[in-house]
Amino acid sequence: MKSGLLCWLVMVAVTLSCFTRLARAQDVRQFARAVDEHYNHLRSLQSDFTEIYRGDGAERVESGTLWLKKPRKMRWEYRSPKEKLFISDGQAVWFYLPAERQLRKTSLRKLDDWRSPLAFLLGKTKLENELRGLSKVVDQSPLGAGNTLLRGVPQVMAGQASEVQLEITPSDQIVRIVLLEAGGSTTEFRFAGWKENLGLSDSRFQFTPPPGVETVEGELGP
Repeated sequence: MKSGLLCWLVMVAVTLSCFTRLARAQDVRQFARAVDEHYNHLRSLQSDFTEIYRGDGAERVESGTLWLKKPRKMRWEYRSPKEKLFISDGQAVWFYLPAERQLRKTSLRKLDDWRSPLAFLLGKTKLENELRGLSKVVDQSPLGAGNTLLRGVPQVMAGQASEVQLEITPSDQIVRIVLLEAGGSTTEFRFAGWKENLGLSDSRFQFTPPPGVETVEGELGP
């Protein structure tokens, strides 16, 4: 009798566990689809950003303004602590350091860079395709009250980033992205003041090298 009761209790526990996992998976899919729906209907975005790098006992904080426009156009203007420009016209990518008069160029499809995950926001977004094993983060708290944290393994940057975390607001906006790199360091992007569907000219995403600056084609700078 006791053996039969024990078996029944085990079956109930297993069934409840299965239902719980299924409910969590459905919940994550709903969050992901809501984010997909939000960004797939946008044409352009603007935001202030803060970039925080932590690794080897050091921390580096940079900030500026980001513009995004379909298809896959990006402009990152770094203002602090020094000026930098990272810009893509949808095909080519430039990285320019004015103080050092350094300019590097590569093609967007060859880009292997920690800013590249932002490109999917104004592509045909499908988070479940971009991040394998998408799940809720339950061992950490989001920075903003009411926000949700999701994590997954990025399809791009294979071998470079082991995990990406997204912090999502109740209005389905991504306000924080954390990349956990294979070596243990992290790069975190925080966004504030998102402005959607602005009338951004394509000229904002074009770049002409200043006179006397040599263009080097290949891997981009840090």
